[in-house]
Amino acid sequence: MRYCINCCIHLLPNDLHRQCFRCCGPNHHNQKCPVCKGGNRIPLYTDSKQMKLLAVLEVRTDHRESWNGFFCLRKGKLCSLVFGLIIMTLVMASYILTGAKHGLLLIPSPFHYGAFASNPSLMDNESLSDMKDHYQPFKMNVSYVKDYPSIKLIIDTITSKIEFMRRQRPDLEELRKQEPHMFSVIPTKFLPNSKNPCWYAEYRGNTTTDPYATNSYALYSKRFRIIFDYLRKVFWNHLYHYQGRHYRLRCLPHFYIIGQPKCGTTDLYDRLRLHPEVRFSASKEPHWWTRKRFGIIRLRDGFHDRYPVEDYLDLFDLAAHQIQGVLQGEVAKEHSATSNIIIGEASASTMWDNNAWIFFYDNSTEGEPPFLIQDFIHAFQPNAKLIIMLRDPVERLYSDYLYFASANKSAEDFHEKVSESLQLFESCVLDFSLRACVYNNSLNNAMPVRLQVGLYVVYLLDWLTVFDKDQILVLRLEDHASNMRYTMHMVFQFLDLGPLSEKQEALITKSPASNTRRPEDRNLGPMLPTTKAILRDFYRPFNTKLAQVLFDDAFLWQRT
Repeated sequence: MRYCINCCIHLLPNDLHRQCFRCCGPNHHNQKCPVCKGGNRIPLYTDSKQMKLLAVLEVRTDHRESWNGFFCLRKGKLCSLVFGLIIMTLVMASYILTGAKHGLLLIPSPFHYGAFASNPSLMDNESLSDMKDHYQPFKMNVSYVKDYPSIKLIIDTITSKIEFMRRQRPDLEELRKQEPHMFSVIPTKFLPNSKNPCWYAEYRGNTTTDPYATNSYALYSKRFRIIFDYLRKVFWNHLYHYQGRHYRLRCLPHFYIIGQPKCGTTDLYDRLRLHPEVRFSASKEPHWWTRKRFGIIRLRDGFHDRYPVEDYLDLFDLAAHQIQGVLQGEVAKEHSATSNIIIGEASASTMWDNNAWIFFYDNSTEGEPPFLIQDFIHAFQPNAKLIIMLRDPVERLYSDYLYFASANKSAEDFHEKVSESLQLFESCVLDFSLRACVYNNSLNNAMPVRLQVGLYVVYLLDWLTVFDKDQILVLRLEDHASNMRYTMHMVFQFLDLGPLSEKQEALITKSPASNTRRPEDRNLGPMLPTTKAILRDFYRPFNTKLAQVLFDDAFLWQRT
């Protein structure tokens, strides 16, 4: 069968050739066909042969359908073009608005200012006072400068509400009622031949019992599990046998490094533990007094089972074993010399973190905690020594933000968080006392940055209600960074440590700094000048009071 390609496609665009009645049939002839007449058309053979598309040289199409397709194509392209222009406009608008907010526009704003900023490579424990200021161009949107007058009014309101009231110290019986188990475990008298508060406690387990099986530190931390694996191996060698009973030596720290976070406490800890007479807990920061004894493992995770005091005492077993070895050696030689080993603990939350009190103690004091950490420490260790390391609270807050913020860190973001935190703090002091706001768990959790940690004098005054001033050594990070040898000698003298050889002293004072600022945080540069001015205004009255209490104007942190 032969088909006229022109005729069939012209009549039947759906290619149903067998329905073509004008050209089908064996008698079809191009010259006689009224459609194909006069045309030199090439027929398409399909009878039991493969179709050859290259044989199709000409196909007549309907011009109306062709123009309809053309206009459809034109409409589609036009819609795509309009849609693309809309998307581009939205993207450009977003870029302009975001760039203007964060100072990222390709064309600099005429309202940007240069600022004298501290070296962005400055580390947490480097000196801040002996570093020369470097001029750096700092792009800052004018909106942050405009924030200052309104925020200054907030700070003025806070300042007008500041009143340093002496705290009422609770009596011993009240403390016993709050923590009966703790008082049943820790005695009131300790061994006379040890500088540390140590005593022998009866061990009632047998040789098949794991002494650390229920220790919460070992259960929740892989790092502690390694330590306790070693303690299990040596535990039975350090039991003291007397009249058919087993006793173990228990110890509390002789001194505490109690604060503050991001003030160089880690560096002080790392240097101090190099002294041959100093031993620390199994971990630098057990956080037992402030968090673990209340069942707080991580602040964001809420409460868990409370860590008993026995778990805390287990952390000092390594030091207790060494002290016991000295004491037993002296007894065997019939000597009565005192062990010179002293134990320390360095939880930087001890000075300030009393956030858990509201959940465990009676709230009948108009928002102020009736019991603080220092009340309980003093009840057991009235002769304890306390070391506090502080730094400029403005710089401390920025370092704290860079260390703990997880994402989207920037000087602008820090400024916004400071502003929000100041507003929340103002709302609190309008209704409550300064102490109630500083120890307010809800407020502290709501503030995006930890403003309250830099209110050093509030915490120090509360510690001075239970401890004598000569039991507390207050250092500045700036002095430690500029003259480390001098500050370490102050610590050695404060703790009554023995002399060191030149080699030992060089090892302690010349080792690299610990816990410095991370490179990615240093690359963010300094805080905005406006933010720094706001924070200096906020902390000024607290620094003034601190300098008065310590009789040292260096704690004003006035930079010229």
